[in-house]
Amino acid sequence: MLLEIITPDKKVYSGEVNSVSVPGAAGRFQMLNGHAPIISTLLNGKVKIKDKEGIKEFDVKGGVVENLKNKVVILAESV
Repeated sequence: MLLEIITPDKKVYSGEVNSVSVPGAAGRFQMLNGHAPIISTLLNGKVKIKDKEGIKEFDVKGGVVENLKNKVVILAESV
């Protein structure tokens, strides 16, 4: 699935990933390929992704995540 992490200043990450774990407002959750559509607000915390190179982490300061048709977009206040 495609992931984009975007802040008001720049695009922080764009690429194919196997999984994305985010600090949702109702608790941490993970999205995998084929995940049901979802929109959630994000709390401050770590976004963990797994891509072909391994596991990467980004510290986000709030925002919104949307997953639709295997495209995940994270709009973060800052990273």
